[in-house]
Amino acid sequence: MTFQESIRTCFSKYVDFSGRASRSEYWWFFLFLVIIYVAGALFSDFIYYLLVLGTFLPSLAVAVRRLHDTDRSGWWLLIGFIPLIGGIILIVLLAQEGKGGVDAQLTGT
Repeated sequence: MTFQESIRTCFSKYVDFSGRASRSEYWWFFLFLVIIYVAGALFSDFIYYLLVLGTFLPSLAVAVRRLHDTDRSGWWLLIGFIPLIGGIILIVLLAQEGKGGVDAQLTGT
């Protein structure tokens, strides 16, 4: 999935918490969020907070779909609230190869 396809897909599935999201879809969208958050913060705090508020649900939805692709519940996102180790575990879970979902279809396994 390309950068533009990822952004288009994530915004078209704005609050769709069902289904699966490939690694490329999740990480391209994550990169897009980092870029717009940095750009928004450079202009003003108000723009930054508007961007965060406007992209909260799509970022949450794509993370849940990504966890579904690794055969985990979306509730695993809550592990990120554990200081230090929770964020590391969450990154590892989100970076894992999909199990029979989108990634497996793309690689032919």
